[in-house]
Amino acid sequence: MKIERLGNDKIRIFLTFDDLSERGIQKEDMWQEIPKVHDLFTEMMDQAYSEVGFDATGPLAVEVFALPAQGMVVIVTRGKYDQHHHGGGSPYEDEMPEEVYEMEVTLEQSDTILYSFDDFEILIEAAHVLQHMLADAGRLYKYNRKWVLQLEPEELEDGKHPAVIAVLAEFGEATSVTPAMLEEYGDLVMAENAIGVICSHFKRQD
Repeated sequence: MKIERLGNDKIRIFLTFDDLSERGIQKEDMWQEIPKVHDLFTEMMDQAYSEVGFDATGPLAVEVFALPAQGMVVIVTRGKYDQHHHGGGSPYEDEMPEEVYEMEVTLEQSDTILYSFDDFEILIEAAHVLQHMLADAGRLYKYNRKWVLQLEPEELEDGKHPAVIAVLAEFGEATSVTPAMLEEYGDLVMAENAIGVICSHFKRQD
């Protein structure tokens, strides 16, 4: 579980599928209000408080993005206190019950595959291995000093998905960034056919 502060009232949490399975939670369970998911959310909020000082009291907007190969991204945004609800701004707001979270949950599923690479030379290696499976695929971004390769499901031939993920996992790292965040905050380096462009312009290191 990785937690990152995005602002005073917003955090991003990245859950791997291992994080979920360790707690006996399936990906589909995140769509249901069950005790295990509630316990996971409580654990996330406790960790967010201890690691980045995020106070989860009051109304929260929770966006959950399910990514196919990486896990889940949870964006939590804290709203303003409802003064009527909490006694007109009494000094005891901090003594609200710890387990009370007022959540508005939005769930989105993305089939987009996103992997990041620390070094462009490593990305070149991966591109050459992937070339025979993905000749005309990929979109490349620079984000947070890393190279992020974005692949859409329609770019993958039937049955090639596990092999492509295996190569990406060998050379790169699953990233918690979402396609929307890449569009907004990332620098687009190659808009299309990134695998082919990289292979035609850069040779593998011997």
